[in-house]
Amino acid sequence: MEGLLDFTLRDVLTRAGGIDRCVSEFIRITDTLMPDKVFRRFLPELANNSCTPAGVPVRAQLLGSDPVCLAENAAKLAELNPEGIDLNFGCPAKTVNRHRGGAVLLDEPQLVGEIVAAVRRAVPAHLPVSAKMRLGYNDTNYAVECAQAIEAAGACELVVHARTKADGYKPPAYWEHIPAIREAVRIPVIANGEIWTVEEAQRCRDVTGCADIMIGRGAVSDPGLAMAIALQGRNNASGRNLTWDELQPLISEFWTLIDTHLEVRHKAGRLKQWLNYLRRTYPQAQELYARVRTINEPLQLARCVIGDSREVPYTACDDAALGVRSQFRTTTPTERAVSYEIGL
Repeated sequence: MEGLLDFTLRDVLTRAGGIDRCVSEFIRITDTLMPDKVFRRFLPELANNSCTPAGVPVRAQLLGSDPVCLAENAAKLAELNPEGIDLNFGCPAKTVNRHRGGAVLLDEPQLVGEIVAAVRRAVPAHLPVSAKMRLGYNDTNYAVECAQAIEAAGACELVVHARTKADGYKPPAYWEHIPAIREAVRIPVIANGEIWTVEEAQRCRDVTGCADIMIGRGAVSDPGLAMAIALQGRNNASGRNLTWDELQPLISEFWTLIDTHLEVRHKAGRLKQWLNYLRRTYPQAQELYARVRTINEPLQLARCVIGDSREVPYTACDDAALGVRSQFRTTTPTERAVSYEIGL
């Protein structure tokens, strides 16, 4: 999820628990061999054994259409010891598709297979190579063929977002198309799309037959969702959302991260961006967002969101001082009960 699920939000959401693996924002590959600093900017977790501070592995995601360029960049990335490499065949963005990236490739199953095969050959055998796809571009005609090409090319795992590019993100997700894909391949298939609640997670599993699911916007809107799903699946325990009060330390930590790492001009926007997503789950977030949506001064915004009675940490960084910071606090690894991912 470009521009949203970067390392700051991955850090905070994995602290809430229930997440087994994260996938990075996509790294766009064109005709350039990326320097290490680009990979580290997208995945500062590379300095922490490719894990978030809570101990959750992060897989790097690449996007592009040139098998040779993707393979060369994957080989270079592999030298930094990522948890694995994921290939994006799902992004529906018009700009990305216009430049032959993401979901537009799903009309070319042979090319999809060539990309996966080239990356698989380019990286060490122990390094997982996985892929994410939608049901298709304008229709679902090539869904099974693309999945089979991905498997035949050597991918170890496939995430299927249950909508076409034409569907965008409009509800519903068409989970009923995933069983045909799952039955056509032998690699694990992970279901994705329109999972906002514990009940929807279970229904998705029932409809698709998939043991594992990927959640994206659902986890951003409800940081306790992954753990609630995990608990629901273990001994029929009853999962629940985090309360608004329980969420406050995570919001405070998120502010500290963006204040430390982001340019001043981006800080207020990122805090309001997450608050906007939280409105779906928390009435308190709705009320708070209405009060602060016009505030753009970072410190003033943080004081409103985190609380006037608390001292809000603030670091004024100029552009020259900015860079990738890879210091991570040592924390107790979050319990990861079942396989969930956060990704595009």
